[in-house]
Amino acid sequence: MKDSNAIPVTLLTGFLGAGKTTLLNRLLRADHGERIAVVENEFGAAGIDGQLLDRAAVSVVELSNGCICCSVKGELAAALADLLARLDAGQLAFDRLVLETTGLADPAPVVQMFFNEATLRERFRLDGVVTLVDARHFEQQFGRERVAASQVAFADRLLISHADQVSAQQVADLHERLQRVNARARIVVAASADEDWRDLFAIDGFSLDERGLPNAGWLPAAARRTGASGVMNGRSWDDDVGSVLLECTQALDLDAVSAFVDALIAEHSVDLLRYKGILAIAGEPRRLIFQGVHRIAGFDYGRPWSDGETPVSRIVLIGRQLPAADLRRRFLATAARGPLTA
Repeated sequence: MKDSNAIPVTLLTGFLGAGKTTLLNRLLRADHGERIAVVENEFGAAGIDGQLLDRAAVSVVELSNGCICCSVKGELAAALADLLARLDAGQLAFDRLVLETTGLADPAPVVQMFFNEATLRERFRLDGVVTLVDARHFEQQFGRERVAASQVAFADRLLISHADQVSAQQVADLHERLQRVNARARIVVAASADEDWRDLFAIDGFSLDERGLPNAGWLPAAARRTGASGVMNGRSWDDDVGSVLLECTQALDLDAVSAFVDALIAEHSVDLLRYKGILAIAGEPRRLIFQGVHRIAGFDYGRPWSDGETPVSRIVLIGRQLPAADLRRRFLATAARGPLTA
């Protein structure tokens, strides 16, 4: 079991020019009482607070409010291990970590690092991925840059920046497009982000609970207009990355659904970016919850189904060119022979 004192980590990503540094400066200046360690990649267009960061391999600047800013060259895992060593030695003190990736970086390797590296897995708790989306340029970026799509797909929160520089209709269209790509993420128009910092730091996006799953029967407006039912093949406008929502109102056979998930990961792990599900298992009063990134997956039982509640199994898959119709057919085939309730 992970140490309850593990340091929460927010991964901040977004394509070049989306406003990550502006958001970081607001968070650092906000009256939140948190000692935040910000780790910034070397390749940002501008360092935090201008020339605050020097060019050492792992340079640390402590701010007056207790926050610290770190500039990293070289391997990120080694830099984070160095920060932990300074923390243990009493040379630094921080309550949480915000890790800003370069605008050209795919967040997948960073997310996986916190699960694959034993030291990081025990000492840090990945709280969520926050992705900034530039309302002015996102459509061009998304269609041209593969990493822009990955940054949206991995997000637990999507912050639309520069919304004041486009029309209200353009913002509404972008909101729907983002929802089709990532059905899990909450979408927020970023204005005074310093007022919303608590929401950014209390995501628990990688916890084995029901957060990050849409309600039963949910479909976005675009899917409802096309008459979709039971599964949402929410392909983006470049027909590459999208969300697939699978639903089943019958209790599932545990062995059958386990085989389905194993096959899903084996066949589609490269293109399966993030996924999460809540399952109603025949004969089991508790929800079975699972989630994963590529091949890394975790399972646990959650709270019991409430009296009078009809259990509904839901899985949200976010990936590239997933065969939605085939996955829906195979998922429905895992239903147990028996009553509709678990």
